Amino acid sequence: MTDALTRLLASRDWLMADGATGTNLFNMGLSSGDAPEMWNVEHPDRIRTLYRGAVESGSDIFLTNTFGGNASRLKLHGAEGRVRELNRVSAALGREVADASGRTVVVAGSVGPTGDIFEPMGTMTHAVAVEMFHEQAEGLKEGGADVLWVETMSAPEEYRAAAEAALRADMPWCGTMSFDTAGRTMMGVTSAAMVALVEKLPNPPIAFGANCGVGASDLMRTVLGFVAQGTERPLIAKGNAGIPKYQEGHIHYDGTPDLMAEYAVLARDAGVRIIGGCCGTMPEHLKRMRSALEDRPKGPRPSLETISEKLGGFSSASDGTGDTSGDPRRERRNRRG
Repeated sequence: MTDALTRLLASRDWLMADGATGTNLFNMGLSSGDAPEMWNVEHPDRIRTLYRGAVESGSDIFLTNTFGGNASRLKLHGAEGRVRELNRVSAALGREVADASGRTVVVAGSVGPTGDIFEPMGTMTHAVAVEMFHEQAEGLKEGGADVLWVETMSAPEEYRAAAEAALRADMPWCGTMSFDTAGRTMMGVTSAAMVALVEKLPNPPIAFGANCGVGASDLMRTVLGFVAQGTERPLIAKGNAGIPKYQEGHIHYDGTPDLMAEYAVLARDAGVRIIGGCCGTMPEHLKRMRSALEDRPKGPRPSLETISEKLGGFSSASDGTGDTSGDPRRERRNRRG
């Protein structure tokens, strides 16, 4: 039997993923510094509300509230002994919401980074990371998650460890990295390097791509970097709703539902198969994204200039590969010349 995500991908040109977890939970009363994963057992109704918000807005896939659900992250809250429980409960709540939706909705078990630096620069080893991710994966599997969703990674070593953990748990998986440093991940991975990394894995993901980062424009530039490598594996784009700004004591994302609708259509036209939002993306953004994807006909693959015109300028001149020819200002200069 193939997994639910693979079956959906075989029957649809695109799938819509969910939006933000943290932003939505903060709006429900989560305090900064608290572990969101504790809400899986302390406030299960709020987690159901989070999941239902995505499903009712048209998402085909939603992520569990387990981004920091590994032992290294939970240790900060004295909960490192509750990894399996917190992941199992979160996935079970998701399974309940998905099964009540009346359609096929994929429960994706969110697996975020450990927060530790790998050897030789840090102390984290491959074996320990695999063990941590495997423990989390088993909890998500027990709770009924369809796939593991490895996200916001920046180090290739950590991505490989998560892939090995998925194999050990006998779980299908997807994996995204965050390209937030002038077109590269914090640990220097480029879009081209990620494609090479994915294709060399013994158990490559069902789909891969980028999430979070700086803003939708930069994320789309990274997506075009994936496409340029000629990969045939389904691509994922989960961009932030605009750029974060500090206002009146909290972080506010300035991306409107209309901007996220434009981003969703551009991502689809670029060849992305799984399109969602990340930080700042609320149900109202998702509803507009779904409408745009359904109502607007597919167009040509967007250029960097089109992306910057519709979504705003890039945060850096380079896409991280050392080639600055993608700077939209240079494109316009050459065209006039």
